[in-house]
Amino acid sequence: MLEWVMKMLMACWRPVQRYAHKGTEAADRQDALLWYKDLTPHVSGEFSIAVVQANALLEDQSQVESGKFGTFVGIYDGHGGPEASRFINESLYYNLQKFAEEQQGMSVDVIRKAFMETEENFFAIVQSSWLTKPQIAAVGSCCLVGVIWGSKLYIASLGDSRAVMGTLSSSSRSSSNTATATTMMGGGPILAVQISAEHNASIESVRQELVALHPDDSHIVVLRHGVWRVKGLIQVSRSIGDVYLKKAEYNREPLLARFRLPEPLRRPVLSAEPDFHVHILRPQDKFIIFASDGLWEHLSNQEAVDIVHSHPRAGIARRLIRTALQEAAKKREMRYSDLKRIERGIRRHFHDDITVVVVFLDHELLSKGSSSSTSISHYTSVKAGVDN
Repeated sequence: MLEWVMKMLMACWRPVQRYAHKGTEAADRQDALLWYKDLTPHVSGEFSIAVVQANALLEDQSQVESGKFGTFVGIYDGHGGPEASRFINESLYYNLQKFAEEQQGMSVDVIRKAFMETEENFFAIVQSSWLTKPQIAAVGSCCLVGVIWGSKLYIASLGDSRAVMGTLSSSSRSSSNTATATTMMGGGPILAVQISAEHNASIESVRQELVALHPDDSHIVVLRHGVWRVKGLIQVSRSIGDVYLKKAEYNREPLLARFRLPEPLRRPVLSAEPDFHVHILRPQDKFIIFASDGLWEHLSNQEAVDIVHSHPRAGIARRLIRTALQEAAKKREMRYSDLKRIERGIRRHFHDDITVVVVFLDHELLSKGSSSSTSISHYTSVKAGVDN
């Protein structure tokens, strides 16, 4: 186990490599920070993936894995550095496969165990690195996972990345109180249904949850410069990593003073327990958009679903990113063509790293029970932000 953890530690430190080609369409030329794969098969359909970098080091990592245990999508939005998101990108799916093999199938329990194993292994990295690189204790990552297994869609989430389903309006409108409908040219009414929970202190219910869990801590959430933060330090309330807010022995020197709490850490203030949603896929469920919060800062659920529903599949993930960047430029009263020329690092002042995966569902393949097939034609592995 120690040898494997050290291998993962080295993976955290290695430079990010581009995983796909630069844009070739006129609207994407000159944006050296955009990477994508326009359309790739998975065991129950097709998917499109795109990433645009804003930080000096890309903190978003992501993957799509398709094979024996169906289709797996992971969006890992790092903060404080890329080490946690890179580690998750290298290890979470490995852990999920291990537990799925043990239980001979997919379940909420399998996914939960994979999350917990990944969290514990990252703790081991923090422990082994503490004396030489103490700042790794303040590195963490949101984690959004979707698994399509047979007729079921499993969603597990930590942090504020989001999964939104596009479903035709012939489905029951009572399936989600967040659903809205728009009639699209050449299509039909399409509903945007959010299928993941978010854990961000800007949400009142999250603040209430934190206060209920910490009744003796009057500063569990703090409004600072108009932004609610847990302990005045971090917006998300659940993550992998962020050990400095989970274990008291890492909230002290030599960690930088701005991350150290003035009072002893009596109990963890962040959690790595994911929220789960299990959905039985229906013929009217057409696609799922998985994206880091950088996309949702600029597009509503319905706007994103409308774009996917009304445009060709190929390149749809980068079309969503391009639309978000156009909105980001408009907010700063600048041209999109000028925004594209801004280099990484400085670019973060205009938008966040953004990762988008759009998964299209082929219900004929789903009806054949592709997750249990002994002959799967589309084994796929795509990782964004690391070597393939």
